[in-house]
Amino acid sequence: MDLHLIVFGVYPYIALATFLLGSWIRFDHEQYTWKSDSSQLLSKKGMRFASNVFHIGMLGIFFGHLIGLLTPHSVFQALGISDMAHQYMAMYAGGVFGLMVIIGGTLLWLRRLTNPRVRAASRWMDINILGWLVGTAIVGFSTIFWSMGHAAKGDPTVMLRLAEWAQSIVTLQPNPELLRGVDWIYKLHIFLGLSVFLFFPFTRLVHIWSAPIGYLFRAYQIVRARRTA
Repeated sequence: MDLHLIVFGVYPYIALATFLLGSWIRFDHEQYTWKSDSSQLLSKKGMRFASNVFHIGMLGIFFGHLIGLLTPHSVFQALGISDMAHQYMAMYAGGVFGLMVIIGGTLLWLRRLTNPRVRAASRWMDINILGWLVGTAIVGFSTIFWSMGHAAKGDPTVMLRLAEWAQSIVTLQPNPELLRGVDWIYKLHIFLGLSVFLFFPFTRLVHIWSAPIGYLFRAYQIVRARRTA
């Protein structure tokens, strides 16, 4: 079995299985570590801007990939969205949200590296996963330049192959041959992105599973200052 088949036919399932089973095992055995390990109390300088930009970018990238890659081609056609329009939407949205991840993530990463208090309270995986996410976003942002070249020729083939491959993985009918002729930059981005799922259970990212949706609809809290005599 050649490397291409392993990376794009077997590795996705290794990463996803680790993502699901690893998260379940960690929640079952190490609930005390099931948290985001926020460092805001240690240092607030630049934290709010960097964190907000990073998280908004990550949400945009996640749902953009989810919808763009896993929505059947027939649905886009039924909505009157042509293949080229779909490709341009992916380029623009990916560019904006990807840049947000790069900027916000880089600021957070440098903060963990250069702020003594934050660095002392950070685990090596906290630093490494931020760097990996930023690196993945940079490679993903770079694919836009290749996509622009394809779009200039009116060729949406690569985008369609990427979507078909992702759908083949999800439907348990892997077809790595769809990526055989795809540019290397897309393959590198896929590998880095899949690896995020592989690392997920061993990092602070597990707190995503416990996203406090109810927080958005909570009642107001009344805060009173303590009076001193």
